[in-house]
Amino acid sequence: MTQKLTSIQKLNERSREIFRQIVETYLSTGEPVGSRNLSRHLPINLSPASVRNVMSDLEHLGLIYAPHTSAGRLPTQIGLRLFVDGLLEIGNLTEDERRQIDSQLAARRRQSMEQVLANAGDMISGLSHCAGLVLTEKQDMRLKHIEFVGLEPGKALVVLVGEDQTVENRVIEVPRGLPQSALTEAANYLNHHVRSLTIGEARNHIVAELTKAKAELDQLTQKVIEAGLATWSGTQGERRSLLVRGQANLLKDVDAIEDLERIRQLFDDLESKKELAHLLGLAERGDGVHIFIGSENKLFSLSGSSLIVAPFRDETTKVVGILGVIGPTRLNYARIIPMVDYTARLIGKSLT
Repeated sequence: MTQKLTSIQKLNERSREIFRQIVETYLSTGEPVGSRNLSRHLPINLSPASVRNVMSDLEHLGLIYAPHTSAGRLPTQIGLRLFVDGLLEIGNLTEDERRQIDSQLAARRRQSMEQVLANAGDMISGLSHCAGLVLTEKQDMRLKHIEFVGLEPGKALVVLVGEDQTVENRVIEVPRGLPQSALTEAANYLNHHVRSLTIGEARNHIVAELTKAKAELDQLTQKVIEAGLATWSGTQGERRSLLVRGQANLLKDVDAIEDLERIRQLFDDLESKKELAHLLGLAERGDGVHIFIGSENKLFSLSGSSLIVAPFRDETTKVVGILGVIGPTRLNYARIIPMVDYTARLIGKSLT
């Protein structure tokens, strides 16, 4: 690929213009374009025969291909990448688009972060006419109240209520035959020590306090508390949240069986939440928008989709999530890139 890209940089103005027209036609219509049509729309005067010669050179470089023997040409994945990296003219958000994004995120003070992110996904899906994606590391809630409820023998339900009114339920294992008094005592002890702490802070605090409190706590009560702490550790996969909005947009204008299969594969990938850690890791490599085209994107490579994402950070500048758009490779990159970038920056500001 490096050798091809080096050759691409040496393309003359005529070759660049023909290549640009082929890609822009594809992004606009999804249709291949032939030499005769190209010669009519080029800003320079070239015969169809001259255009065919240039197209042959571009095909040799791996930038375009013919989907059928007698068809026009479409850009390859390498060609699309070159266009996006070197020839794409990124537009600006319209005043109406900027106003829509601002108003959706301005309600941050009246909403939980989960609601803000869901609204951002809905909004960017509506503006881009694609599917909106929000992937975050779940934020530890600040605890307001904890309750233990006995279930079947050997199991109890932990109810965690946050200061933002969010509620999480987790099932824990407890000694069989445990009396309700042990559950009540454990809840009272934790409510006294962990109010207004995050789950992570509460875990660290209680681990330290338990050593001192062993003399005053009943042995069964200690076991309930330790079982609760074990569930708070969780697993890394459970600490990630994936929101996908506007999947129906991906089904618009689908008329070929292969396109329908591509969308089905994409839905399967989204449902199984493959490689979420991979995406967050890529976002941490730098600020700004990341663009993945076709098989460059390990997450959705089989579906041949494109993904445009940007990270957002918390007050410590740590990347805590990404916002983006998923769609076919013929996305409106010039319009969507600034949209994703602007929205992700606003989300970051709302976190700080």
